Amino acid sequence: MDTTTTIEGIIFDLDGTLVNSIEDIADSMNFVLQQENYPQHSYAAHASFIGGGIRNLVSKAVPSGSTSEVIDRCFELMLAHYSENCTNKTTLYEGIETLLELLDSKEIPMAVLSNKADALTKKVVQEKLPDLFKQVKGMTTEALKKPNPEVVLKMCQDLKLDPKKTFYVGDTAVDIETAKNAGMISVAVTWGFRSKESLEKLNPDFIIDSPMNLLDII
Repeated sequence: MDTTTTIEGIIFDLDGTLVNSIEDIADSMNFVLQQENYPQHSYAAHASFIGGGIRNLVSKAVPSGSTSEVIDRCFELMLAHYSENCTNKTTLYEGIETLLELLDSKEIPMAVLSNKADALTKKVVQEKLPDLFKQVKGMTTEALKKPNPEVVLKMCQDLKLDPKKTFYVGDTAVDIETAKNAGMISVAVTWGFRSKESLEKLNPDFIIDSPMNLLDII
């Protein structure tokens, strides 16, 4: 991209980008797996399952070849448990709060778009990062989940942002694909749930290794 472009706004992914939520997600999934007498998984394994929403994570966590009925049941159980426990261990990544406060002081509009269920996305943001974002949206239907660009483009429209001058910041292939599908500037972060090497293969516009590096490319 042209580095002289004036950035109009920034939309962030949530899990693996703003917050490290892996322990709460894994604890809830493992609770369900234990209830069902299925093998449980490590935090690292759960991190590899993240990116496509909770139902997608459940389908990867249950035994291979599980029926859609099993996946549906475990999804409902996981959602119920996680809804009550989604902020127990979830923490902001180091430097995120400082970054967001600096961006806010520069009056750069910010929003959040996650593939986490909408109510849970709002709950986590409200508890961990209240009053910093113009919009906070999670997934409402599978058809609209990232990398479908429809929701993020509507957010840009609502906030009067030119997608070509707006960052989409995230930590997985889904986030980079979302940015590319929307014609936005893709920024991949290396502190989340994917390796730098795997992100480099996706050719994002930028890769940053710490939150404050975002200020260097604005």
